[in-house]
Amino acid sequence: MLAEQPVSKFLDQLASNLPAPGGGSVAALSGALGAALTSMVCGLTIGKKKYKEVEEEMKKTLAASEHLRAVLTKLVDKDTEAFNRVMEAYSLPRDTSDQVALRSAAVQEATKEAALVPLEVMKHIVDALSLTKIVAEKGNVSSVSDAGVSALMLYAAAEGAALNVRINLNSIHDTDFVGWRREEITSLLRTCKMQSEEIVKIVKQNIPDA
Repeated sequence: MLAEQPVSKFLDQLASNLPAPGGGSVAALSGALGAALTSMVCGLTIGKKKYKEVEEEMKKTLAASEHLRAVLTKLVDKDTEAFNRVMEAYSLPRDTSDQVALRSAAVQEATKEAALVPLEVMKHIVDALSLTKIVAEKGNVSSVSDAGVSALMLYAAAEGAALNVRINLNSIHDTDFVGWRREEITSLLRTCKMQSEEIVKIVKQNIPDA
């Protein structure tokens, strides 16, 4: 599994001439990194006398952030697996009209799945950004820059995932499926952009000359 490999090995695979892992897995990983930073800020806040009033909220935020980190980490592999299934569908025989029809149906089904994985990433990013905002507002101010980096990583994950949804939608013939998913992308990106900008604003207010 990609997520269980050393960072250097994952980067070597990413830099190779193989088509996967690719941008979709990187988007999911970016989300996991953002969630991990949110967890870190929670950990640096919990147990500090200065932040005793928000300790219980930080503990709940930490649990939620760790859950999202685990989910997004799994999506690193899930995206590559979905891409591989698309390639497998394209490799099906097409010597007869029946085979052509079966291959086309398999390609369409696999491509839909490949579009839904990064869309799932985007939905989790919305939740992760909500948690990052909590730690930016109430967490250890000494780590507020980490909350800012978390927001930036999460927004990059959302933008990257959106690109991967869109490129798959371009190959899907089901107009209803495509239409609904395009609307979801627009809505999710708008929300993520707003959330990330709010967090960065909070961060900059706590860092002189930022």
